[in-house]
Amino acid sequence: MSGNKVDWSELHRRMEVVRAALEAEPAPAERARILKERARELAVETARADPGETIEVVGFSLAHEIYALESAWVREVALIKEFTPLPCTPRFLLGLVNVRGRILSVIDIKKFFDLPEKGLTDLNKILVLRSECVEFGVLADTILGVHTLALAELQPPPAGFSGVHEAYLKGIDRTGKIVLDARRLLNDERLLIRQEVG
Repeated sequence: MSGNKVDWSELHRRMEVVRAALEAEPAPAERARILKERARELAVETARADPGETIEVVGFSLAHEIYALESAWVREVALIKEFTPLPCTPRFLLGLVNVRGRILSVIDIKKFFDLPEKGLTDLNKILVLRSECVEFGVLADTILGVHTLALAELQPPPAGFSGVHEAYLKGIDRTGKIVLDARRLLNDERLLIRQEVG
């Protein structure tokens, strides 16, 4: 079109191009065969791809952030109805709980890492972490389940990341889940409270 005039010859030419393209499309049976062949090729490529080393993690939320811990270090998940606060202990130590006859200390990782509080939460679940000589609970709002992560997918924290200290991170996955190093937490000297009340 130029101004208000229609260039009918150009319009007819374009319509012929579209008609030729539509007529060139394969019949439905041929289209189905092509799609099956493409799917078969993609499946073979996926099977050949080496996913690399993977870890199984337990995901959980705490104060509207998503975290994960390697399931090899998680003994169990437990509901807590009450806990006993301990005087003269660091603020990240929530207190003690009784889990089927075992007395465990419970830590709040948001306070352990000095992260800002983000609103009210339920705080009624713990993940019990265990090594050969240490066992304690990590506070959680919601348990998100167990899933597998490829270590190659984990990325270091972005520049200016103000969350968990890098030494305690395995990495951050593509969804933004913060994967903590449970072994490092279990071996941290700050979690061994040796204070005596005078």
